[in-house]
Amino acid sequence: MFKLAYPQALFLYILLVIVAGIYFVAQRQRKKALRRYGSPELLGAMMPEVSNYRPAVKFWITFVALCFMVLLLARPQFGTKMETVKRQGVETIIALDISNSMLAEDVAPNRLEKSKNIISRLVDSFSDDKVGLIVFAGDAFIQLPITSDFISAKMFLESITPDLIARQGTNIKAAIDMGTRSFTPKEGVGKAIIIITDGENHEGGAKEAAKAAADKGMMVYVMGVGSPEGAPIPAERAGDFRRDKGGNVIVTKLNEQMCKEIAAAGNGVYIRIDNTNNAQRLLQKEIDKLAKADIETTTYSEYNEQFMVMAWIAFILLLLEMLLMVKKNPRLKGFHLFD
Repeated sequence: MFKLAYPQALFLYILLVIVAGIYFVAQRQRKKALRRYGSPELLGAMMPEVSNYRPAVKFWITFVALCFMVLLLARPQFGTKMETVKRQGVETIIALDISNSMLAEDVAPNRLEKSKNIISRLVDSFSDDKVGLIVFAGDAFIQLPITSDFISAKMFLESITPDLIARQGTNIKAAIDMGTRSFTPKEGVGKAIIIITDGENHEGGAKEAAKAAADKGMMVYVMGVGSPEGAPIPAERAGDFRRDKGGNVIVTKLNEQMCKEIAAAGNGVYIRIDNTNNAQRLLQKEIDKLAKADIETTTYSEYNEQFMVMAWIAFILLLLEMLLMVKKNPRLKGFHLFD
């Protein structure tokens, strides 16, 4: 497997392209200037020691050497040993409610952003685990299949907004059902489904889905975000709130009782998300209780640095450029290399 340790160094090729462009323009201007003094054949006869091609050859040798030096700075590497690494970990599917009610600001900055912050910190705590992301409102779909690529997990997490699902509602059942189908088939590994929701407009069937998941050995945890007192939902227009058909401001409240019942049916626990960091700490404590099994990951364990090869090629080219004289050597009469 080939990779570059510092791929950003390749942006230097843009400068080399600019240099090549300037060289082309300069050469054209030079030829135009020489034609003013006479024909190329006459000028060549007057300057027998001047080579027509050696200056260009010297430039392109230097140019190619610089190309290899840029590649050297990028540190090319080849994977030489592929091995299967066994790590102790758990599998976690996180299902995040992205209905409009999650924009309420009874937790700061709002329910959705608070939930995303907790997920981000949870992913940061993972090492030998696997995580997947599901988003749901009236429907549910997989945002990120289960993976050990935590960088991608956080990238997909940042892109989550309520606009991803048009149909409103809180279909927790669909999220749990999808979660149960999202784990790897490996046996003996701890598997957890974490539902993060305010539980409003619950569509039913969630407790049955949680029990079915528990029967398959999957723990269902529910994190309730918001407050039982509720808060208005910000509207698209700044300073206003969403209203019902009668013009009344809609107040969304955390359905804490429903969240507790789903967690109990799924052999998990209910955790309330408020303006403190207690929720993430309590969730981490629960996940640590899960049985950890060997998770196999195929990796390239060794990489050979290839920069020395690039360095030698660049050195030889620069040495050749130094030895190649611009003018013809009278002692080498009859030797027409690059004349």
